[in-house]
Amino acid sequence: MKASFISVTAAAAIGAVTTGLFVTGTSATQPERPVAKLDMTGVVYTADEHGNSISAIDLASGKVAIFPVRISPHNVQITADGARLLTVGEPVADAHGHGRMQAAHGAVEAKGRLLVFDAGKFPSDPVASIQVGAHPAHVVVDRAEQRAFVTNSGDNSVAVIDLARRSVVRTVPTGRYPHGLRISPDGREVYIANVEDGNVSVIDTARLAEVARIPVGRAPVQVGFTPDGTRVYVSLRDENSVAIIDTASRTKVGTVAVGRWPIQVHATPDGRFVYVANQGTEAEPADTVSVIEVATGDVVDTVRTGKGAHGVAVSDDGRLVFITNIVDGTVSVIDASSRAVIADFRVGQGPNGVTFRPGGV
Repeated sequence: MKASFISVTAAAAIGAVTTGLFVTGTSATQPERPVAKLDMTGVVYTADEHGNSISAIDLASGKVAIFPVRISPHNVQITADGARLLTVGEPVADAHGHGRMQAAHGAVEAKGRLLVFDAGKFPSDPVASIQVGAHPAHVVVDRAEQRAFVTNSGDNSVAVIDLARRSVVRTVPTGRYPHGLRISPDGREVYIANVEDGNVSVIDTARLAEVARIPVGRAPVQVGFTPDGTRVYVSLRDENSVAIIDTASRTKVGTVAVGRWPIQVHATPDGRFVYVANQGTEAEPADTVSVIEVATGDVVDTVRTGKGAHGVAVSDDGRLVFITNIVDGTVSVIDASSRAVIADFRVGQGPNGVTFRPGGV
């Protein structure tokens, strides 16, 4: 399959004017953007679930490559060394539209796939295609790049994949409809948001077994660790709030009100703030990102991005925050110092998960 390369100039289809390497939005659906320079190398990847593609934004050149894949990718993740790019989803012929905001979460029989790409050669065909469980939602990789963990929402389990052997080596039962997951900074535990059970599963990465379930609230969608591993923030979609878990006691210790239908959460590398994308509903999509100050537990800012704000990633140096706007089909770039959106990139249809790879293409 051949990728289609789109320069940022071509992104004027957003209804915007271009300035240098990025777009300053002036469309009816997006506020006017200030003019600034990104001044950064790196690549941002998005899982374009509605378009059956992966987009790669080269921050240095401002070019976007859109590469078709044989799944409807829901999430995408770069490995710690930046060498491999992983994505999960259902085969295109069997896709059930997981990324649509109010899709029914019924039983799904079709097995999903984990695709592994050589990030240095992307866009290119995957180097591995591994069958996982039903309705895979998210994937994370341990820091040793040896194992991947995939939530099988349709099977109520997490698949553990040996990346060298390219096969599932263990399937760990969880709560109902496991969705977002993250590995603790020390690598010892995986926290998983169980949407339909209102709790978070904790998996011991040495034993590969569930060791706890933590009640958090209605419809937990994604989790995010602070860099020191002491706190986990959990988006509660149906409560318009974020729960805070103390990892030492494995208990919920607080709740923070945010925007409508919060989905993904991500802490900054300095541990001071947590960014929360508020997607809204299908009928009334939201376009905001809540910024939680960790020290106070308060929302200290709200940033407008695009319709259907969904995925969150942060650059390794903490300077930029990347938000996928699933309805608008764009990625907004937030300057973390000013908390202003300084760029919008047109990507594939229905961008969902997002990840950042430092360095050039």
